[in-house]
Amino acid sequence: MSTAAHVLLALLAAGPLHGYDLKKAHDLRFPRAKPLAFGQVYATLGRLERDGLVEQVGTSREGGPDRTKYALTRTGRKRLTSWLATVETPAPYVASDLLAKVVVALLVADPEQARGYLTAQRQAHSERLRELTALKADPATRLPDLVAADFALTHLDADLRWMHTTLERVAELHQEIHS
Repeated sequence: MSTAAHVLLALLAAGPLHGYDLKKAHDLRFPRAKPLAFGQVYATLGRLERDGLVEQVGTSREGGPDRTKYALTRTGRKRLTSWLATVETPAPYVASDLLAKVVVALLVADPEQARGYLTAQRQAHSERLRELTALKADPATRLPDLVAADFALTHLDADLRWMHTTLERVAELHQEIHS
């Protein structure tokens, strides 16, 4: 089951909600981290209902179309509790577009082009670090945004350290080629 499905189960743990309210609750708690489309909410609710993890508990019409309210079932609560108790296995290898581009640049380009790509990418990462640091310094920033910013900053910092190491390796390769 997807992370989004587990998040919806967690939001329903506080009490029944309409799909629209689930989307709003999600966006309030995960504002910048991972957008969730309305279509994804309703498709996920359909699968959760099919699997007996949520159930319809009524409909209302508040000046618009009928809105179905969903509630967490006992089975859904057990599934959520089990998911929360399961430790995430660290990936043996991390794949990303950044890694793929650097490897491809080293395969098809000369070391100088790879260094140019890494330098430009390092600038983009540094700019994002500054943006997130400013966000954290803003007293109006809400806790979910602070947590997401901390997560992103940690990953950006790791990427920058990796780029620094890779630039050193590319420089060594360049020296070997030109010696």
